[in-house]
Amino acid sequence: MADRLGISRRKLLRTAAAGGVAAAGTAFLFRPSRPIEGSFVDRGHVAGHRIRDSQSPRPPRERVTVPVVVVGAGIAGLSAAWRMHGLGFEDFVVLELEDQAGGNSRWGENEASAYPWGAHYIPVPDKRIPLVQELFEELGVIKQGRWDTGHFCREPQQRLFLDGHWQEGLEPGPDASKSDRDQFDRFWDRMDYYRQGGEFTIPIQRPAQTEGLDHISMKTWMVEQGFFSSKLRWYVDYACRDDYGASYVDTSAWAGIHYFAARPREDIGVLTWTEGNGWIVKRLLERLHPYLRTSAPVHRILRSAGGFEVLTEQAVYACSAVIFAAPTFLAPYIIPEIGPDFPSMEGHEYSPWYTANLTLDGTPHESGVSSAWENILHGSPGLGYVVATHQGRGVAGAETVWTYYRALTEASPSVGRAALLKTNWDERKEEILRDLEQAHPDIRDCTRRIDVMRLGHAMIRPGVGFITSEARKRLEEWDGPIQFANSDLSGISIFEEAQYRGVRAADRVLKRLGFRDLDYA
Repeated sequence: MADRLGISRRKLLRTAAAGGVAAAGTAFLFRPSRPIEGSFVDRGHVAGHRIRDSQSPRPPRERVTVPVVVVGAGIAGLSAAWRMHGLGFEDFVVLELEDQAGGNSRWGENEASAYPWGAHYIPVPDKRIPLVQELFEELGVIKQGRWDTGHFCREPQQRLFLDGHWQEGLEPGPDASKSDRDQFDRFWDRMDYYRQGGEFTIPIQRPAQTEGLDHISMKTWMVEQGFFSSKLRWYVDYACRDDYGASYVDTSAWAGIHYFAARPREDIGVLTWTEGNGWIVKRLLERLHPYLRTSAPVHRILRSAGGFEVLTEQAVYACSAVIFAAPTFLAPYIIPEIGPDFPSMEGHEYSPWYTANLTLDGTPHESGVSSAWENILHGSPGLGYVVATHQGRGVAGAETVWTYYRALTEASPSVGRAALLKTNWDERKEEILRDLEQAHPDIRDCTRRIDVMRLGHAMIRPGVGFITSEARKRLEEWDGPIQFANSDLSGISIFEEAQYRGVRAADRVLKRLGFRDLDYA
């Protein structure tokens, strides 16, 4: 979801795009042998809408004095806490609206398996991303300077449903035309050119020579470059939907190129776990649990004589500094105007999304290569599914969990959000099953439960002009007693950006409190 795959996905999709369009499929009229159970599992929008609508909660029961309050326990908030804890500073609290920490890296568990509710992998980072390496050394993913390959995705990593059967492949298939192959080759040459230019980095830096790319869409850039292959365009559109929750029509060309050019061309693989990036969250919570307060939505942050008062239903937290690691769109509702220099929140647009976890009694019948970790249906409105038990070397035919992803890109974000709340569970269940029936005609006979999580503001959307916008620049550079810390500041919602923003905010706050010589302040 909010993270990306490295070269393995890119090479796979070359095959997908170059090979043709999947059978779009007549729905198979199978009937389940028993009803499929399930529900919506999300509840955070209820508290979020109370904040939006300024509904007054009951008066808090206690007052707590603590130097630093972190608002939000997603990856950015947990990274801020990880940084402070690692430096020996323990006078802070982390407040989370949901009943579970992790944000887009939450996870679930049932009798079949643990499984992700969102982000499910991290490309193996190189030494240019030292914070991620530092974290993984601490968590034991790197031991004595070497990667523990038990955390690498096992083979087969990916497969594609194309022309009525599953296939694997790293390059355009034999049926691809010379024109399509030439277009793909020229596209990769352009990505190499941008990679070598050094402006597409993680964490991102403000573009200079490539600034103009942010003022057009990825589709417009492809037209201007003469990339007319429908197969290449499908591939690029899929990449934008997968990472940004937006079609390439609505994605900044700078952000679209960043997807390909920000990492080494020859990645060595991806890190993944049964519960996706929830594995990282669980390891962080082993250290940070004493500082965490869940089901504690913040409804106001007010100025006070000593700094700020952070108001929740349970308590008022009196503090000197705030790290605001919740999504930025909440800030105008929670933080009253605190001065003319306070940064504007204009231009922040978020992609609606839903994730479903399907519990299966066994593996459906299928044609082609065997099941992989990630399974993509060419031409599908969805983004495919990952198999939770793949990393656990599950027994073929045994019960398993598939995590299905879909970004609502067909309409504007506001229309998509409305549809998320309006569409009932039965309708959403049928939408998922009809999509999967293209590749698995007997999917209904194998599925016993489908649970769905709706995310109205799943990730920041790097639309045309956002990366270079004055609003993003001011928010990114804001250095006050309220520090913003989330991947919204980057305009790209991936693990590394969220971690960097959390650590940077922590360093800036600690410097204000008297620490010196911090790396990211």
